[in-house]
Formats: sequence, structure tokens, C-alpha cells
Amino acid sequence: MKAEIETNLKTARNYVSGKWIDPEHHSMLAVENPSTGEVFAQVPLSIETEANRAVDVAHEAFKSWSVVAASRRVQPLFKLAHLINENENRIARAIAEELGKSLPDSMAEVKRMHENCQAACGMPILQQGDKLIGAGGGIDGEVLHLPLGVFCMIAPFNFPGMVPFWFLPYALASGNTFVIKPSEQVPMTMQMVAELIDESGFPPGVFNLVNGDRVVGEAFMAHPKVVGVSIVGSSTTARHVASTCATNGKRFQALGGAKNHLVAMPDANIDAMIANMLTSCFGCAGQRCMASSVLVGVGEETYNLVTEKFVQAATEVRMGDPLDPQFANDPLVMGPVVSAKAKQRILDLIEQGVNEGANLLVDGRNLESPDRCSNGHFIAPTIFNEVTPNMTIHKTEIFGPVVCIMKADSIEEAIEIVNDHEYGNGASIYTQNGYHARKFKLEAQAGMIGINVGIPAPVAHLPFGGMKGSIFSDVKVQGKEVVNFYTEKKIITERYWDPSEI
Repeated sequence: MKAEIETNLKTARNYVSGKWIDPEHHSMLAVENPSTGEVFAQVPLSIETEANRAVDVAHEAFKSWSVVAASRRVQPLFKLAHLINENENRIARAIAEELGKSLPDSMAEVKRMHENCQAACGMPILQQGDKLIGAGGGIDGEVLHLPLGVFCMIAPFNFPGMVPFWFLPYALASGNTFVIKPSEQVPMTMQMVAELIDESGFPPGVFNLVNGDRVVGEAFMAHPKVVGVSIVGSSTTARHVASTCATNGKRFQALGGAKNHLVAMPDANIDAMIANMLTSCFGCAGQRCMASSVLVGVGEETYNLVTEKFVQAATEVRMGDPLDPQFANDPLVMGPVVSAKAKQRILDLIEQGVNEGANLLVDGRNLESPDRCSNGHFIAPTIFNEVTPNMTIHKTEIFGPVVCIMKADSIEEAIEIVNDHEYGNGASIYTQNGYHARKFKLEAQAGMIGINVGIPAPVAHLPFGGMKGSIFSDVKVQGKEVVNFYTEKKIITERYWDPSEI
């Protein structure tokens, strides 16, 4: 939605070379609170030359930043981690306002930002190389991990704070410089975080922010001084970024779509499992790459029990504006989806599920909202059963609060359902049986596996990323793993002759 320039609205700005600037040539896009439909901010759509300018600035800053000692490079990150912790309530409220995410979920997102920042502070250890004394006769071998230059990121809307921190702190700590494009749908969270980065003491040009839409992202991929690009988005977008970067000789991390399955075995702790499934499926209104959207009951009795219990539990989910004081600490409040466009797409897919013969057990359409939320983009929990693998609602990443319940006759059939899917981001099994748990974690084709954990998102010290159509890169994100993306391995083979023999 394009917006006229309004003086009474908060306006996002670009941050380049340590200064806040207004783009010279731009149109404005309205930023709305999806809970109420109210426009509360506006974001400039920067043009290609403005993106290029930020990259050029970062390229110059790299020359001096890359030779700063690792122990000194992480000092601003220690300060940033402190500032994030100190401002966690403000950041969480910013996320809730522009995304509609519940405050408990928003606070959890900020905690993970802080965790990644702390992990990156260990770069003096994470970036250490290897040395082999005596690789040959009088010859030693050494591997150095060296920074490369300017890295860029195209951020998604669903985690405006956390996802950038899978990349940003590690890029900076390893000696690279960074340019980020926040999602134009939710730019204000990163605007606030950039203010904290500005306070943290990084030299000008080391971190830069350019607001905009696809134009900015395409400029990143085309600029000859950009070494690599990271993106989290749909698989279609991730595939495009991977292809374009490969053509242009750039490194890339392109994380795509997901369709995460939760497999319920007959021996599962039913009450704990259902409670866990509920938050996994409906947290963040289903708008997260780790959201589970398919429940697989193994055996007729388990399938029927899961269906009955999950439908009953879904009635406990409350809908509303997360910033309404009555919902402040409610772990079962669910806010809206991000936009009217996203809502209509989800409604269309629900209708398609009905038309393809799935049984609509719980219909979250036509939700009556309080007056304040009458223009919000709400969809209540929606549940189908009698879903088969070939149905669109099973094959498609819906990215909303829509859950499919499927039946498998055995654990082998359940694993087959997981493995036959295009995506392979995450998958979980609920069981107390060690044999079944081991079989699932070894055979299920998903990058992140949960055992009695509905959201198997790893902590910051471990790599995050899927398999198959959920990722288009070899290097996953966060922790020590991502250091391989941000550094080049230079292998040294050296020998010194005895001066007395020369």
C-alpha cells in the first residue's frame, strides 16, 4: 500500500556510514498494525543507486575493519548484547505492533537475538584456524579463516528482529562489513535495533541499513563488490536468489519454505503432546518457518485421539490485539496474519482444501473481531482432517494458522509422508520409545529434528537450516557453522631451511 508522505507518522530512515539519512529519490510505503489496520509508520522504497552507495561505503570500511584484532572487533557486540537486553521490552512491543505477534512470542524472539549476539562474541575462538606440525618432512600446514568483504541480507517479515541476528553479528565479528534490507512490511523493529547498533561503537560503514523492496535486493545481487547474500523467504524467492548469486559469482545462503510434520506415536504422553502441538502450530499465527502444520497420527486409535484432543485444545486459543493489556502475558493469544493480502491467500487455500475433499473440522474464517480489531487481518485456528498427501493444503506452505491431520498405519508410513514432501525444514516425533525415536531422527529427511519437541529450532551455538526444497545453500546459519560462510579458508604450506646449511 503506497502512502503519501505524512508528517504525523513515524518514518523509517536509512543508516549508511554511521549516519541516519533520508533517501533522495523514493516513494513511500505505508506500514500498518495488522491487528487494527491502522497505518502508524511509513518506509521509503530506496532505489538502486542508494543501495549501491551503501555497498560502496561498506567496501571502504572493510579495508580497515578486516585488520582489527578479533578480540577488539567483538567489543561493540558485547555492548550491543547489553543494549538488546536492556531494551527487550521496547523491541518486543515494536514486533507486536508491526507484526501482530503475541508479546510472549515477541519476547522470545528478542531473547534469541541476544543469544546470537552473545554467541558471536566468541569469534576469537570460532574463527581460529588449524595447524598441523609435521605435515611433511620439515613442512607445516596451516588453515586460516579470513574475512572476505561486503555481505548483504534480505530479511523476511515474520521475525524482524531474530532472523537478521542469524547473520549480522557473525558477519561483523569475523571482520566483514554488512548491509541489510529489512522487510518493507515490518521495517520499524530493525530501525530500533539499528539505533542500538549505532550506540554500540562500530566504525562508520561497518553496518549499514537500506530500506526498500525487491529493487534493493536485486541491487545487492548485482553489485560487483558484494561477496555474498543471505535471504530467508519462500522457496521460489530463495531459488531465484541462489541462481542469481551463482551466476554473479557470489556466495549465498537462501533459506526457503517449510511444511513441518509432527508424528504422534501410540505411546506418546498425550496431554503434554497436545499442549506442545498447540503452541507449535498456532504460535505467531503459524507465520514461522518452524511452525508445524501437519499432525500425523500413527494408527487409527492415535489418529482419532489426536483429532479429538487437538480440536478441543484449539478452542482455548484466544484471538486479539497482542498490545491489548488483557492479553499481555497470555501464552495462548494469537494475533493476526501480517496483511490483507496474506489473509486472502490463506482463505483461498482453505477453500481449496474444502473443494479437494478434506474435512474442515474447525473453520477459522469469518471471525468476529472486537471493534478495535474490526479492520485487522485475523484468521482463527483452522483444522482439517481426512487429508491425503496429494492435496494442495498438504503440499503448500500456507504460512497461517491452518493445520492438516493425517493418518499413518506405521512409523514407516509416517516417515514416508515426511520424506515424500518437497520441503524438509523440520519434523518431530512424540514417543517414549527409544527405537522409534532413533529410527525417526536418522531416517526422516528434515534438517532439524525434534523428539518430543514441537519446535526443534536449535539454540544459537548450533546450526539452523533444513534440507531438500527448504534450503538452497551448503552452509547453514548461526553459530560456528555460519563462520564458514563469512570467511575464506586459506591453506598455508611452509618450510624453513636451517640457515647453517645454506
